[in-house]
Amino acid sequence: MDPQPEAVSKITVPLLLERKLRGEKITCLTAYDYPTARLVDEAEIDMILVGDSLAQVVLGYDSTIPVTLEEMLHHLRAVRRATRRALLIADLPYGAYHLSAEETLRASIRCLKEGGAEAVKIEGGKKRAVLVRRLVDAEIPVMGHIGLTPQSVHALGGYRVQGKTLESAMELLADAEALEDAGAFALVLEGMPRELAGIITGRLRIPTIGIGAGPNCDGQVLVVHDLLGLSFQPHAKFVRAYADLTSTLRTAFARFRDDVVASRYPNDAESYHWSASLREQFEKEVAVKNFTDEFEG
Repeated sequence: MDPQPEAVSKITVPLLLERKLRGEKITCLTAYDYPTARLVDEAEIDMILVGDSLAQVVLGYDSTIPVTLEEMLHHLRAVRRATRRALLIADLPYGAYHLSAEETLRASIRCLKEGGAEAVKIEGGKKRAVLVRRLVDAEIPVMGHIGLTPQSVHALGGYRVQGKTLESAMELLADAEALEDAGAFALVLEGMPRELAGIITGRLRIPTIGIGAGPNCDGQVLVVHDLLGLSFQPHAKFVRAYADLTSTLRTAFARFRDDVVASRYPNDAESYHWSASLREQFEKEVAVKNFTDEFEG
């Protein structure tokens, strides 16, 4: 690939906080490999999240739970090599922050030192506040994540919209405020009514990034495979597919297969050739060798 030009305006945590104050929308997409991250970065998306959604959309797991820290780091390093402008955020996978604050800190440090991340994301509300504060004390920027938290799929009883009762809505509001107080620089709001997301957004000083939380958040994030229509599952209600790569790729693969079987690929123009002089020399050499072999035989 061609050398990538240097970014002209690096996105930072303070810049995102300024965006909140100015009422400017913030964009975020997931990426898991070099080419995708490079295209996302060149499109001037503000944040790139190496999400644990990697488990499902790239690695083929049934949920986000099985993906390991080592797998996350592998893909994080690839994305780092492509990213110049966007703020790069690493999703801490299930198990990386559930044992102790020391384990959480160790995993987060690896994401920054080995993976090149500039921030980490943790799922959960008030019960994660102590961990968030510990990471912030270690100068590690933290993005929180509340609402429908995929790593809690078993506890939630499936992928269900959260905050649909007064009690659960108040709980999520308290979660949001606790994470802000703990020092989170931004908050993902996933799978909740737009009214609740709007109230949380209005109450917080830090940016909210919505996914299935309506238009009143400070920004929006999508899984890049959903945006590209590169998925084998029905889309969630909030997903807007901006392309249909599943159909495009299926067609391309089938055309390649058909062309090879029918000997239409590669054609002469797609093949390398000898020079006329080399062809002549080779034919003479072969003729002499055949004559010698026949004589000696």
